[in-house]
Amino acid sequence: MTTSFAANVEISRVFAASIRPSFVKPRPSPPPILGCTFNSLSYRFPLLSAATSKGGVFSMSQGTNSIIADEAGGLTYKDAGVDIDAGSELVRRIAKMAPGIGGFGGLFPLGDSYLVAGTDGVGTKLKLAFETGIHETIGIDLVAMSVNDIITSGAKPLFFLDYFATSHLDVDLAEKVIKGIVDGCQQSDCTLLGGETAEMPDFYADGEYDLSGFAVGIVKKDSVIDGKNIKVGDVLIGLPSSGVHSNGFSLVRRILARSGLSLTDKLPGEGITLGEALMAPTVIYVKQVLDIISKGGVKGIAHITGGGFTDNIPRVFPEGLGAVIYDNSWEVPAVFKWLQEAARIEEAEMRRTFNMGIGMVLIVSEEASRVILEDGHYTAHRIGEVVMGEGVSYH
Repeated sequence: MTTSFAANVEISRVFAASIRPSFVKPRPSPPPILGCTFNSLSYRFPLLSAATSKGGVFSMSQGTNSIIADEAGGLTYKDAGVDIDAGSELVRRIAKMAPGIGGFGGLFPLGDSYLVAGTDGVGTKLKLAFETGIHETIGIDLVAMSVNDIITSGAKPLFFLDYFATSHLDVDLAEKVIKGIVDGCQQSDCTLLGGETAEMPDFYADGEYDLSGFAVGIVKKDSVIDGKNIKVGDVLIGLPSSGVHSNGFSLVRRILARSGLSLTDKLPGEGITLGEALMAPTVIYVKQVLDIISKGGVKGIAHITGGGFTDNIPRVFPEGLGAVIYDNSWEVPAVFKWLQEAARIEEAEMRRTFNMGIGMVLIVSEEASRVILEDGHYTAHRIGEVVMGEGVSYH
């Protein structure tokens, strides 16, 4: 176990079996590194060379520095300060320097297996945590965003690392956040191996913090799910989300401000507050998805995060194939209906920003779809099929 502390700088936590350090010692700190990031868009590229590595992961998230909403019309994610098209342009530029981006996790060869790694944060959902005082579940969101990515390759999560940064360390608040991370790791059947606590005066507003997480899993080389065998006629199975999960919150917060409602007001037509609905923790799909994979017939998996159905589903398809999503094939949760109505958001924008009630999509054979849909242990929906063409359409 190694642990270190430098006053007003950082605390490094590296340990095994989910044990937190009980002592600290000084160490020098490196200068801070500033970066520009894009909300919920992940870019992958090889870690080494094509001969030694299947691919790596480079993930970025952007906050909202400018709000330029057109008050007369429906809001968009770009109005809220997040430009998905700019992120796509960055993908193209990265591809010129490091070809091979596109998957949800980076694969590194290890004997007859691959280590699969992913990294992510929870975006501006943190702003709602600060406003609601709900800090106990944000750690679940953090774990979910990474482990849900790496299971799309069929990998079983092994361990998780976290990064917690704040202006002045509030030990009680940090403990609540980390308890959520521990809970998320337990739900994922993985070990919280360690982490970093950075205390950075004047960098964050008082009472605020930032989070990022890093997960590593493992899968046998002959069991990797990579979408290569997907064909026309395969079935899209959707697994329900708990709500907004951890994407699109720059737009959510703009809608909330425009609606005139507060986080303590009731979600229209429901028995919970807007704060409770929006802060519902992201579903961790690890155990469910690995169980479904074990039954056979799963050819591809898409984690529905930033970019919604429109951008995420095509990431697992071979060239020349697309998807049709069946309208009304699942019940869209009330929170999405309220978001759309409150800001008059067009349907295409909703589908490209939010998960709309489906947090994970599995592309499976027709035979496998029947087994999954008849299994009474999980709720799943037949939401579409694979077709010739490109992209995602809705019928």
